[in-house]
Amino acid sequence: MWPVLKQRPFLDRRARLCAVSSPEPVRIGERPSGVDLRVNVGTVSLKNPIIAASGTFGYGVEFAPIVNLNRLGGIVVKGLSREPMAGSPAPRMVETASGMINAIGLQNVGVRAFVAEKLPKLRQYETAIIANVFGHSIAEYVEVIRVLEDAEGITAYELNVSCPNVEHGGAEFGIDPVLTSEVVQAARRASKRPLWVKLSPIVGIIGLTAKAAESEGADAVVIANTYPALCIDAHTRRSRLGSTTGGLSGAAIKPITVRLVYEASRAIQIPIIGLGGIETSADVVEYMAAGASAVEVGTAHFVDPRASERLVGELEMWCRDENLFEVSNLRGSLQS
Repeated sequence: MWPVLKQRPFLDRRARLCAVSSPEPVRIGERPSGVDLRVNVGTVSLKNPIIAASGTFGYGVEFAPIVNLNRLGGIVVKGLSREPMAGSPAPRMVETASGMINAIGLQNVGVRAFVAEKLPKLRQYETAIIANVFGHSIAEYVEVIRVLEDAEGITAYELNVSCPNVEHGGAEFGIDPVLTSEVVQAARRASKRPLWVKLSPIVGIIGLTAKAAESEGADAVVIANTYPALCIDAHTRRSRLGSTTGGLSGAAIKPITVRLVYEASRAIQIPIIGLGGIETSADVVEYMAAGASAVEVGTAHFVDPRASERLVGELEMWCRDENLFEVSNLRGSLQS
């Protein structure tokens, strides 16, 4: 029997989060008077800036028994493809210091099953529903959007451009501004709904990719997706994931992603949604100060399924304590 690799930073953080994630979360029910959490992401109005991120919150309906979905600003459902996908071989997730690596492989029921089985249940909630869309060719992106266009109850689309483009040798759409432009242009032509583009963090200059999305009609950009990573078992010298590599998320990536949000905000005029390592109200404030209009909460859900709902309450309390009565005033408030 070999010793377990020590990962205290993440475990200690998890303990702290769980301490405020009991069946009666701290202050979650308190609603300070006079605090306005409403934000706008382009033409989309949200009751607050807290959005559950794709891939960490199922299709939303699975969390309904334990989370008040009506409290959230929005829910981004699991990525939807033209046909159902089984995903990557197990194991699919591994804990790391200050985060986790996942290789789910975009497993999903397919866009048609989502429209028939999941969307009707989501319509009963007063929360913005954002459909995450992906494909391995431009035609696949367009087909998914075409199916969704005929369905009611969707507020916006989130275009995941961190997928390999089989028509260009497997290069990710989001790494090359030219490829980003092509897929966003096609999606924009196919859609009447607001279009958010979820960018890859692995680019030379994030502003160039963000500008490419903006130029082709994106209504907002989401910064950013996970970071390519590899975690090896030191004893077996094998990857700890079934598909060898995966995507790093969690607190470890937050400072890097906050910088990307800041840099993109100086290059584009459309709104930015920040995503990466958000666990506390202070994390939300950091992203908004750097230029984000709203944020998405992801990996924190694996520690606390109620993380998004908890953060709504914590952000309200933070604003009251800081005598800030309109959270939208935080956007771009970084002091130089």
